Amino acid sequence: MTKQENTKGVAETGPAAPPARRKHTVEKIGGSSMSRARELIETILIGARRGNDLYSRVFVVSAFGGITDKLLEHKKSGEAGVYALFAQADNEHGWMEALSGVSRAMHAINTSMFDDAGDRHAADDFVRERIEGARGCLIDLQRLCSYGHFQLGEHMQTIRELLSALGEAHSASNLALLLRRHGVNARFIDLTGWRDETQPTLDERIERAFGEIDLSRELPIVTGYAQCREGLMREFDRGYSEVTFATIAALTGAREAIIHKEFHLSSADPRLVGPENVRKIGRTNYDVADQLSNMGMEAIHPKAAKKLRQAGVPLRVANAFEPEDPGTLIDAEQAAHPGVEMITGLPVTTLELFEQDMVGAKGYDAAILDVLTRHRVRIVSKSSNANSIVHHVEATLKSVRRVERDLAERYPSARVTARRAGMVSVIGRDLKGLGVMLKGLTALDGEGIAPISAQETGRGVDVQFLVRSAELEEAVKALHRTFIEAAAQPIKQAA
Repeated sequence: MTKQENTKGVAETGPAAPPARRKHTVEKIGGSSMSRARELIETILIGARRGNDLYSRVFVVSAFGGITDKLLEHKKSGEAGVYALFAQADNEHGWMEALSGVSRAMHAINTSMFDDAGDRHAADDFVRERIEGARGCLIDLQRLCSYGHFQLGEHMQTIRELLSALGEAHSASNLALLLRRHGVNARFIDLTGWRDETQPTLDERIERAFGEIDLSRELPIVTGYAQCREGLMREFDRGYSEVTFATIAALTGAREAIIHKEFHLSSADPRLVGPENVRKIGRTNYDVADQLSNMGMEAIHPKAAKKLRQAGVPLRVANAFEPEDPGTLIDAEQAAHPGVEMITGLPVTTLELFEQDMVGAKGYDAAILDVLTRHRVRIVSKSSNANSIVHHVEATLKSVRRVERDLAERYPSARVTARRAGMVSVIGRDLKGLGVMLKGLTALDGEGIAPISAQETGRGVDVQFLVRSAELEEAVKALHRTFIEAAAQPIKQAA
């Protein structure tokens, strides 16, 4: 077997150049799907596979649904988890009880996941070791920081990573154990750095972990969190698992990277426009994936997509519970036939700074960006004219108020206003020459919706319509009917 064909190890080709493309895939399972792990055994994990077909795959897993919310904070509601309670430090009982709650939730998952008592006890012992180890670490840190020479704030990012790692370690360990019970030679790959005193880079940690794995005979189950010198959460926060997944695919020269979700990547949210009206995208490119991410519908984190694109690894988004369906392929190819592929909407806050003296003056834009960056406010889109700059942002009301206050102090004669709105985006690989702006405005007018604004860039990837907050859902439906459902009618009638 030549070096190019060999599936053992990852260090043979060296870090200087992307490794030769191999036969294996790197696949990611999200938290919601992981919560249905026993069903996954019958679909993507084993299903009809036998013998060698079970291998030449790598699975990167997220924590079970809801666990990371309990460990950090609820992603949508912001309800405090262990991390947030520890950061508040009002009293130690709050975070300690929350950590005990995480332990109980993990034990409940073990009970539902394992029929065999031995497997269940092994899973419970794993949870006990990790939870109590983390508890002891936090108690020691809290005691240390009671002295004036040590500041808790300096360690909060490390604590966030430590806590988050507990969820991925639990899910990966459990899944490997469950697969072994079903006769698969699964191997738990722990990238969380538990009790590891070294500080490798992300690439070094992955290469070290995969250096002795024979992908033709073993099925690696890998933690979505990887402890490394760069600090994944510092840059990506809770998007770290996709970065780990993409880095593994790039470093190992995977044939394909696959993300398994509970649904197909479709032309719109089926809960909004109706499952009978959506259509699976089937194939698109990384430009579209980036636009989806910008609109809060991440097929994959943009930084993870960049890693895959640069390494020449195509990405597939598939439904974990429909293994016979190939899903949607995302690669670098342009569309053979121009057309709209997706309609999506996002609630935003429109932040406008109006200043009469802005005409011909410099520095306003940079100052606004500085304030938005300082308060960690994500910009979805922006526009400007002679005396006003408008940013459409995704942020909490508290963050927006802070931004307004800072801008008012910096520009006392300016008028700063903020209002809720809805951003609807029409997205496709190639929209040039299709009259999307005009058709979109006509469709919205037909439903009695008067857009606040509309804009498109010269790249022909998306057209954005800003509408009143209350009209967001109706705008998505109207545009979907025009660009997706109406376009499919001739095909349906011919069939």
